[in-house]
Amino acid sequence: MLRAFATALLLLAGTPALAGEPVRDCPLASAPLGVDSPLSDVLMHPDGPAALASVAPDLVSGFTRNFGGGDLPPGFANILSVNALLEVRADGAALRPALATKLAALPITDAFTVSRCARYDHDRPALPPADGRPQVLVFEKINGFRDSPSVDSARARLTAIAASRGWQIVFTDRGGVMNADDLARFAVVVWNNVSGDALTMPQRAAFRAYIEHGGGYAGIHGAGGDPQWFWDWYADTLLGTRFIGHPGRPQFQTATVSLVDPQGTIGAGGAMAFPLLEEWYSFDRNPVAGGAVAVATIDEKDYQQIGYRGESLAMGYHPIAWRKAIASGRMFYTAIGHRPENYDEPHAAALLAEGIAWAMGSKGTKPHD
Repeated sequence: MLRAFATALLLLAGTPALAGEPVRDCPLASAPLGVDSPLSDVLMHPDGPAALASVAPDLVSGFTRNFGGGDLPPGFANILSVNALLEVRADGAALRPALATKLAALPITDAFTVSRCARYDHDRPALPPADGRPQVLVFEKINGFRDSPSVDSARARLTAIAASRGWQIVFTDRGGVMNADDLARFAVVVWNNVSGDALTMPQRAAFRAYIEHGGGYAGIHGAGGDPQWFWDWYADTLLGTRFIGHPGRPQFQTATVSLVDPQGTIGAGGAMAFPLLEEWYSFDRNPVAGGAVAVATIDEKDYQQIGYRGESLAMGYHPIAWRKAIASGRMFYTAIGHRPENYDEPHAAALLAEGIAWAMGSKGTKPHD
């Protein structure tokens, strides 16, 4: 299977970019600008802010490409579109056609392509030699919202899980790791609170082929929490749903997490249910309807499903962790993980460990097991 995967991937990926060259193969490299573009792309275009101001002078008043975060990622403007700002305005629908026309007319030069692709990379990291243990790659390239306490606490918990389970774990924040040779050695790739579009087109192809040819994916919290997606396969096929928000009144609330995996495949240290204080994500559809198996749900009667703008985030049946097959591969996702304390909560930690182990499949066992 791995040999077939590597052969297919080489055909998909094409000729790799040379190290040190500017990135020009990001997903939106030469795409025209529009209201569905990342807000950061519009703000970095030499004529973008003026185009916005000519139609809606106050639309991005006080905003920068990264909302005050400087010129480099991560930044919240990378995970918002112009349309997202219009949707919260009473006059948004009326402004949209004129803004779309203005933005579409802006020239897409090579210099602009290099600028909008600068948050991606071709850097292939130097990985430690495999030592015979099951291999886990933790991917931490974050171009959107970075919640460092969550990322750091997840990293510590993943390190502890690997030590207790006898896995070799490797961490990287370089998108260049998404290539045939590097991915083929890993049983699972864990996306540690990854936010923002992170992979070039060849890297996307490499990761998708890896999953479809038998690789594993495990996503943690922010890896499924962007308000705007620019990779449909990741959101709609891999995750099978899209984030729509979390409560803001208040942000953190206690709910009962119930283990519902029908085969009992993924548990939480023997618990059937446990209370947890967390930032509870809601999604635009139930992933079970798309073929996923709910691993854990939360009881919406326990907390207020009200967003920051007063909108309802109720889902009814509310999976908070799920698993499914993706062609020959496996995926597991848990939305638990904003509060750093929850990586040390025994039941949540066990749920994460068992979910990753399931996503690894048979490649998660030592060769002699």
